[in-house]
Amino acid sequence: MEQTQLALLALLAGVLIGAAIVALVVGALRLRNRSLAETSVDVPEGVDAMLEAMDDPAFVCDMSSTVLALSPAAEVFGVHAGEVIASDELKRVARVARDTGSGIAENLRLRRGAAPAEARLVAVRATPISGRLTLLVLRDITERERVEEMRRDFVANTSHELKTPVGAVSLLAEAIESAADDPAQVRHFAARMQAEVARLSALVTRILSLSRLQAADELRDVRDVSIDEVVTAAVEAHVIQADSAQVTVVRGGTKGLWVRGEPQILTEAVGNLIANAIAYSPEGSKVGVGVKLDEDVVEIAVTDRGIGIPESDQHRVFERFYRADQARSRRTGGTGLGLSIVKHAVQRHGGEVRLWSKPDRGSTFTIRLPLTEAPDLDGVRPKPRRKGRKASVTTPVPVKGDTA
Repeated sequence: MEQTQLALLALLAGVLIGAAIVALVVGALRLRNRSLAETSVDVPEGVDAMLEAMDDPAFVCDMSSTVLALSPAAEVFGVHAGEVIASDELKRVARVARDTGSGIAENLRLRRGAAPAEARLVAVRATPISGRLTLLVLRDITERERVEEMRRDFVANTSHELKTPVGAVSLLAEAIESAADDPAQVRHFAARMQAEVARLSALVTRILSLSRLQAADELRDVRDVSIDEVVTAAVEAHVIQADSAQVTVVRGGTKGLWVRGEPQILTEAVGNLIANAIAYSPEGSKVGVGVKLDEDVVEIAVTDRGIGIPESDQHRVFERFYRADQARSRRTGGTGLGLSIVKHAVQRHGGEVRLWSKPDRGSTFTIRLPLTEAPDLDGVRPKPRRKGRKASVTTPVPVKGDTA
């Protein structure tokens, strides 16, 4: 009996000892695997496939900032496999994420390619995937930030632009009421009120025009449009403004060109360019309006010899309410919507607007529209009369009881 008990005790002790040894071995293996994972510079399985499928720039780097794996889009920011990250900012973000052991996100200014490439606003997310490896995902948010900035500017500027004439009209109405016994003052304040009302009306009209161009799916009254008639109407509409500013508007170029579109919208677009050119031109200068054919594209160029536009501002001149010269725009009553209307009007006609400008040398805005064939107008033109023959006109003679 004692031998049996001793055997059972020995067996139990062997089991316990074996279990302890197994536990020690498993623990040691886990520690070794964890240590290997933390010190390994091998990219985990599946990461390469994930990076290959990503549209955003992304890459994995080690502690020396060497890129081990990357997505196809990452190379646009100068990131290449087997090379050290060129950007010090990206190195810093990866190091902070690795040292803290948690993901971080920052917005950085990075260049897409070498200088002088434009610096882009990029949202960077860094996440450690092991003790030595860090995953960085980049997202270019430049355009989103620019749209958001435009939205803020539009809301702020619209409220300001509307409040200014409304407030002026309110003050002038109070002034007229106070000066009711002084006819001269009443006439003076009434004239100023009319000017503010005209300014408010022009602003509202332009906001509505821009909204219609941006919202409408199709143009309403599309037909063959003569560029000669568009330019003529646009120039004649600004004769008074040109005379007042002592600026001469000169037109020239190719005649007889036609495009497809809405005459009113195209005339307004060309007129806005002419109005801007007159407003920013010095006294005694000339504004040129030229038309030419470039293969299958009709070009309408409006040139001035004014203050010009700095290169840093040229990408923003077509934004709503943006003014390159705030003081001059206020003085001339500009709304800051003219060029934005031009841009959207031309785009709705399948064209584009180009800008050339140099400070103190002037600017040239060029509208480019697809050419269309001239319509056959022979059927609607009156036939010329032969010389030496008088047209006979028969006038009905009313008889008694009839009405002429």
